Formats: sequence, C-alpha cells, structure tokens
Amino acid sequence: MSNLWNERYSKKEFIYGTKPNAFLEEQLAKITAGKIIFPCDGESRNGVFAAKKGWNVQAFDLSEEGYKKAILLAKENKVSISYQLADAMEVEYPKESVDVVALIYAHFPETIRKKIHQKIINWLKPGGFVILEAFNPLQLNNNSGGPKELSMLYTKEILANDFKNLMTQELDLKTIILDEGKYHQGKADVIRYVGKKEK
Repeated sequence: MSNLWNERYSKKEFIYGTKPNAFLEEQLAKITAGKIIFPCDGESRNGVFAAKKGWNVQAFDLSEEGYKKAILLAKENKVSISYQLADAMEVEYPKESVDVVALIYAHFPETIRKKIHQKIINWLKPGGFVILEAFNPLQLNNNSGGPKELSMLYTKEILANDFKNLMTQELDLKTIILDEGKYHQGKADVIRYVGKKEK
C-alpha cells in the first residue's frame, strides 16, 4: 500500500491541493486550539492548516514521499508539525493526550478498522473530539476518488458502532462537490461524523 502512495505523492504538485478539507475547517473553528492528531495525513494540507490556526499538530502516514511533501508545505507556511512515518496499527500516542483526532479520508480495511478507531478513542482527552469525513458506499458510483472496495467505505451503522463510546454530535450522509487537487474532483458521496468523549 505504501508503494501506491509513494508513487502518487512523488509528483511535484500537491495531489489533493494545499487547502484544508472544508468540513475540517468548519469544525475546528468551533473548538479552542489544543493538541490534534492527523492519521494518514499524506502531504499534510490539513495538518499545516491546523498548525497555522495555533494547533499543536501531530501527524503520521506510511508514505515517505508524503512525509517529504508535508515537511516542505509546513516550511513554506512557516509552521512546525510533528510528523512521523508510521503504520496506523503500530503507531502509539499517550492515552488521553490530545483534544482532537481528525480522520480525513483515512479509510482502513475492515479487518483492522475497529482496532484503529479504538486506539483513536484512547488517545483523546475526556471532552475531546473525533472529526471524520470519508466516503460512503454510494461513492462507488462516482469518479471523484476513494477506495473501490465496498468494505473500505463507511456507513452510519459502521461509525455509530465503532464510536459507540463517544457522544455523537453529527453523523450525516452528504452529496458534495469536491475540489481538492487532482484526485478529489467532482460529485462525491461522503459521511461526516463528530463525536465527543465524555468527561
């Protein structure tokens, strides 16, 4: 899998653009800046955006090429992010150490998804948030990006179950128009989730 992403991120352009995900931007505006983790952050358009807004950003991804682009983007924007090359199943952060975990198009195979989502809950401080935008199964009808395997697309039932120990604040299916670089363009069917860890 890392070979696919290394090949994709090795291109000169930022393949998902340099602007943040719109849903993430909207949600972070509601929360006092603190510590945030970005799993599968690729070229780090979202991590760099959060750092510019005063967040203490920690990010990880499998791709070495993504890492290189992320460090470049942070430098260009005169911000600092803590970014490590790591697999989602292996990476560790201290328990109850961050205010937000932002999963932006971080799709995991069914066999490991629940385990990773549970780790993410553990990283959150009481009162912390998960912010998620991903593709739902209707995305298979579109050409605007995302996995082509049904098992890697998320439904309301999947997320409600994975994050059942959080207080759901938002869980919606949306049809939107994506404009995020070369690989996220056009009509898209997404799922949006915000959950809060009880204090």
